[in-house]
Order: sequence, then structure tokens, then C-alpha cells
Amino acid sequence: MVGRIMTLSFGESLPEGEQEALQSSPRWYACYTRARHEKRVDEQLVGRGMETYLPALARERQWSDRRKVVEFPLFPGYVFARFSLSALHEVLSVPGVATVIRHNGVPSPIMDEELENVRRFVAALRETGQFPEPRPLQPGQPVRVLHGPFQGVEGVVVERRGRRRVLIGLKTIGQGMEIDIDGRNLEPKRLSA
Repeated sequence: MVGRIMTLSFGESLPEGEQEALQSSPRWYACYTRARHEKRVDEQLVGRGMETYLPALARERQWSDRRKVVEFPLFPGYVFARFSLSALHEVLSVPGVATVIRHNGVPSPIMDEELENVRRFVAALRETGQFPEPRPLQPGQPVRVLHGPFQGVEGVVVERRGRRRVLIGLKTIGQGMEIDIDGRNLEPKRLSA
């Protein structure tokens, strides 16, 4: 059912049974926030009893008088929250939430597998200390990482300035991150029918 929602074409509507299921069953959604409000929105959604995920990485920042390690969101402007559509009004009433990402006017759920892939990616980035380069998603060869700290992460191969890299992202928000991974550690991912 989740895949059906993400592939709606213009003018198509969901069958009544699917609409009712979306209203009552919690799913992951991307909440678009005001600039630099991700942490506040995350805290307020958690305070309202919702499950959230704010992928973030620590980086050292230098000011004129001090250095400090600061957490930066991996996807600036987005907090991921798990809720049923019956709670949509409550989510939108949180200060700092601009909207919930929609396709054809319907809030677009994020597949659990896609968010789990991002979780594995963030854990590997923390382990290696690398920081990825943000990129918009582009079509390419789907792959899975076989070995190393990024093992199990799925992405798309891209070429940048003669280097082969892997792009990991979320289709729903159209954002991704690139990282260098040795080609020997990649296997082509079979597309499911």
C-alpha cells in the first residue's frame, strides 16, 4: 500500500479502504520545518508523544573565541515523524513545522526500509568520521555496500569529477548525500518487480 501512494498519478485517488487505513495506521512522514528549527520541532513532536527521527552528524565549529562540536542535520529543513493522518493537524500545529511533504495533495509516507537505510548510513558516517556531500537525487545504478562500516547501506552510483561515488537519499524529499566507497565493496542491487 505504501508503494501505491508514492506512485499516484495526477487525478488518481486512493480507494476508500486505503484512505481509512492511512487515517488510522501510523507511518513515517517528512515534516518540512522553518530554517534551523529542526531540533526544536523534533523536541516538540517527541513532547506530544510522537516517534521522530532527526538524522544528524557532529562537526567541530570554530568561532573567534572558541571551538565547539555542534550537531548538524543530515537533511536540513526536515524532521521525520511517525504518525497516523488523523494526527496531521496536531503535527502541523507544532511551531516551526511548515508542512508535511505531499504528492498530489496527499501526505506522502516514507517506506520503513528507506528510513532504515538512512539510519545505517548515519551510523557508518559516525563510525568513520566522514561527512557526506549533499546532492539532489539522480538516476543511476542501484547498489548495496558489501563490506566495511557502510555494509548493508543501499544507494545509487554516481560519477563526480572522474570519481565513482555512492548517493544515499530519500526519494520523498528528493535529497541525498554522496560518499566515496571503493567499488570493490559494491554489488549491483536487483530491482524488485
